Amino acid sequence: MNLLRQRRVLSVLVFAAVLIWIDTTILGIALERIADPRTGLGATPGQLQWAVGSYALLFATALFAAGALGDRYGHRTILVLGLLGFGAASVWAAWAGDATGLILARGLMGLGGAMMMPTSMAIIGATFPPERRAGAIAVWSASSGVGVALGPLLGGVLVDHFWWGSVFLVNLPVVALALAGIAWAVPNPKLAQRRRPDPIGLLLSTAGLASLAYGLIEAGQDTDWARVRVWGPVLLGLALLALFTVFEWRAPEPSFDPRLFRSGRFSAGNVALAALFFAITGQMFYGNFYLQGARGMSALATGLAFLPGALGVAIGSGLGARLARRFGVGLVSGGGLLVVAAAFLANLAFDVDTPLVWFCAVGLVSGTAMGMTIAPTVAAVIAVLPLDRMGAGSAVNNSVRQVGSVLGIALLGAVLTTTYRDRIAPALAGLPPAARDAAAPSAEHTRAVADALHRPDLTERANDAFVAAMHTTAATAALVAFLGAVLLLLAFRARHGHGAPAGRERQSQPGDEQRQPGAKAGFSRA
Repeated sequence: MNLLRQRRVLSVLVFAAVLIWIDTTILGIALERIADPRTGLGATPGQLQWAVGSYALLFATALFAAGALGDRYGHRTILVLGLLGFGAASVWAAWAGDATGLILARGLMGLGGAMMMPTSMAIIGATFPPERRAGAIAVWSASSGVGVALGPLLGGVLVDHFWWGSVFLVNLPVVALALAGIAWAVPNPKLAQRRRPDPIGLLLSTAGLASLAYGLIEAGQDTDWARVRVWGPVLLGLALLALFTVFEWRAPEPSFDPRLFRSGRFSAGNVALAALFFAITGQMFYGNFYLQGARGMSALATGLAFLPGALGVAIGSGLGARLARRFGVGLVSGGGLLVVAAAFLANLAFDVDTPLVWFCAVGLVSGTAMGMTIAPTVAAVIAVLPLDRMGAGSAVNNSVRQVGSVLGIALLGAVLTTTYRDRIAPALAGLPPAARDAAAPSAEHTRAVADALHRPDLTERANDAFVAAMHTTAATAALVAFLGAVLLLLAFRARHGHGAPAGRERQSQPGDEQRQPGAKAGFSRA
């Protein structure tokens, strides 16, 4: 394939990938409106957690199945099906009549995203020769920064000028153009040695994560861990995930290979990344409610306030990779994650009247530290594996990060909800029973009741209670990030003297960390 054709293929795949990353951040801007019973669906915190978490849940568990289906039926075929599913689910989400419909639509969008990511990587692997593959993967990966930055800005404009569902309609022109580009330029490679589908593993992993997340979210709604409906799903989820691990360990061709975790550095790096994404997802959840709810900012202003953090991630990724080559992964990534933990602790200084420049400054520092953590750690955990296991390791790494996001929204959302209810309860004690029940679920519901009763003092109490709950949630996120940093510092401490990058148990090539199972020889073209 000539150079011009390769560039066309890459351009189309990058354009399609932006869709995935836009959707990871754009919903957050609309959550405040969706939660408001006057302007949205009146969704409870638990329903909002599911609206965010169902996307990450299906994304995490369907990645392996999507790659195997691409090997069998052609990666372009699965990519097209993913785009079509993503577009159809976006229409459903935009006009969802209730929270349940929104949750189901978001789950289907996550399934579509899972079908797009590994297939795109496999097509790049089949299209580009080894000497150009690393650069192509780097360009494709850069689409994440573009999408993460665009999501809040586009969401802010749409929510301010239309209705909350319009944030999903932005996907439709992207889907249409991507499909046209795929038909024009993208080949349909298949793997000569096809992987077997793993329906049992898919079922066990999805059911286990869903049950675990359900129990954690229910804990936030019931505030009573002694109830069977809370601890029952948690124990069931843990049991199913343990069964999934045993099943995959014994499988001759596992889709999720737990044997990779025999490497201490691979394990520590992935756990640390899961801890980081756990904290990031929780912060995005409460940050939107803080800015739009407690501070009363517009959706667009909220998107702009998050922009320094997104820019920081882009800056930190390149900076971290360069520094890690000189000072080692442990010092750079571990130190970066310590800075992230400190940034979460800085959230404890936020109040309803804190200067916005302080929020943006903390976001810039935190985003830069996140970028400095993610890029070197991903490279390092894949670099410790043999060449023939890099594809499997990369898939595991992607899934583990999504699992961290699922658990972050479930557990940190439960902390936020539980703390808010405890804080607001005294202020609601004097209300009539019907009003008290209507005001209890969230700060948005409390403000709606306060407006109906013409009680500005109750609105102020709701804002104060939410900020207090946000502080508790941020402190919990900081603790998790700190533990992840300690893991990185211990696992990747330098062994070869000053300046030796920790984690290089073999000499890796640039871009190895991103290569998927389809990125090697063995493709046939259709």
